[in-house]
Amino acid sequence: MSNITVMIVDDHNIVRQGLKALLAAEGNISIVAEATSGREAVRLACQWRPEVIIMDLAMPLLNGWEATRQIVKAVPNSKVIVLSSYDEDDHIQQAIAVGAAAYLIKQTAASDLVKAIHEVRNGNAFFSPPIARRLREETCRSPDPTEPAPAPAVELTPREAEVLQLIAEGFANKQIAAELGLSVKTVEKHRQQVMNKLGIHDIAGLVRHAAAKGIIEARLAGVPST
Repeated sequence: MSNITVMIVDDHNIVRQGLKALLAAEGNISIVAEATSGREAVRLACQWRPEVIIMDLAMPLLNGWEATRQIVKAVPNSKVIVLSSYDEDDHIQQAIAVGAAAYLIKQTAASDLVKAIHEVRNGNAFFSPPIARRLREETCRSPDPTEPAPAPAVELTPREAEVLQLIAEGFANKQIAAELGLSVKTVEKHRQQVMNKLGIHDIAGLVRHAAAKGIIEARLAGVPST
């Protein structure tokens, strides 16, 4: 069997080194690229076209969900494995919605990652066992007519989501414009649309929202990590 080409996307060097050491023992897996931000991941995915991409979610400049969405669209033959410390249902559902083929929690990566790489390369989905059980239970559960319907999720456009993340990371409008190749006026328009949609009209509130949604790490927002 030919080598499986893999790209690792994580902004923590110690995590990337650990994953490389874990996969080095496998004779048919080759690490072809590493990325330290979501934006770099998109660029390198288009350049190297790896068969499998291991993706963290809380990535700087462009979070893992949006990076996954862009990669799946640009390089459809690349299969994305989300590897995250987040195991909340909304994070998992959002990852599936943007095209991730697998979702692993970091605590189980040592035992599940190699299997997940082979499964997604063969066109299958894969989830950490606790997540797979929850998905099965949710699929089989009959709806409770007494439960109130969930509030509709706020839908940001991909560009608005990018602007939100950069605002939360402390970028000024001019810096966001330069990073995204937009005019300052366009950035200001996106910024106002984000605030209007979320009902949040101060920077501190946007930062807290981004941290709560896993768009940025909690430590960047001054929120104690769990």
